[in-house]
Amino acid sequence: MVDFLQRWFLRIAPLVTAPLMLISLLGVFAWVPTDKTLGLSQRIFYFHVPAASMCFLAFAVAGVTSIVFLRTRGEIWDHAANAAISVGMVLATIVLVTGSIWAHTAWGTWWTWDARLTTFLVLWLVYAAYLLLRNLARDNDMAPRYAAVLAITGGINVPLVMMATRLFRTMHPQVIGNPEGGISDPRMITTLMLAMGAYLTLFVWLWALKVAALRLENTVNRLSEDSYERSLPS
Repeated sequence: MVDFLQRWFLRIAPLVTAPLMLISLLGVFAWVPTDKTLGLSQRIFYFHVPAASMCFLAFAVAGVTSIVFLRTRGEIWDHAANAAISVGMVLATIVLVTGSIWAHTAWGTWWTWDARLTTFLVLWLVYAAYLLLRNLARDNDMAPRYAAVLAITGGINVPLVMMATRLFRTMHPQVIGNPEGGISDPRMITTLMLAMGAYLTLFVWLWALKVAALRLENTVNRLSEDSYERSLPS
């Protein structure tokens, strides 16, 4: 299944991502109205919200594929989880950066220990630990299993981050359907949906590329090991 998705994503995603990105950018800077409460700073949400949504998707994919890996020990599932988290961390970092820029204009501070922000930072740190484990324990046969457990643990935290604005008292705005600000105009919602589609196809494209890179790296390592073993005196 992963092989099938990877091949098709590599073929289709680049063809869809470029026009969607272009159309969504035109919508952000040339079509949507300026928000009456947040002003021009509201336009950052068209990058912030899709990046957040797709990083949640990436971490969910990593959690599911990690569970399958622990059950089957199939290497391709480990590659799928590793690739999803690698791309998800890029998106999560975009979320933190764009969120901090917006917070500085709206709240007068780059960071506050708000419930949504804090739970998201914890999520980012968990997956940063995942990537650190994969890099530092690369030659350890148990590393993929430990990493899978860490990916599943991080995935459990995703619903908490998503529900933080409802479960806790928070300053983080409700972006969609908020009549006092955020995204409520139909043009805003349409542009946001286009941006979501662009980020989705970007995610699957980068995921497929990363899976291909991990498989190639694994093949090269095996060939290097075989070559080294053959070079040893018998």
